[in-house]
Amino acid sequence: MTSNEKTDRSERLSVAHRMVDNIRVVTLHGEIDHTAMDLLADVLVPQDDTAPPPRIVADMTGVTFMDSSGINAFLHAHQHLTAQQGWLRIAGAQEAVQRVLGLTGVDTVINCHPTVEQALKA
Repeated sequence: MTSNEKTDRSERLSVAHRMVDNIRVVTLHGEIDHTAMDLLADVLVPQDDTAPPPRIVADMTGVTFMDSSGINAFLHAHQHLTAQQGWLRIAGAQEAVQRVLGLTGVDTVINCHPTVEQALKA
């Protein structure tokens, strides 16, 4: 199990990730808005030479707010991973974030689970 942490300049979003049975678990804390877009996109689909694992669970238990920037980042990552025969799952979204996922229909495109454990086993 490995862990890396990144925080954007505004410190509104922090990111940590670890590997669990060859699945990358990305743990997010804070707010996902336009100021965090680059950080979120980079952690879900890195732009460097290292290819991300094709299976990612985004742990959203610590996310208190998400706007359309976050929706776009998740949809882009979903498309990218699906093209690589992988997947993206969202876990533990709080009520306000879950409402955004439902209103935009993201929860019909990306599998959403109540907990990380359920997302890992699905």
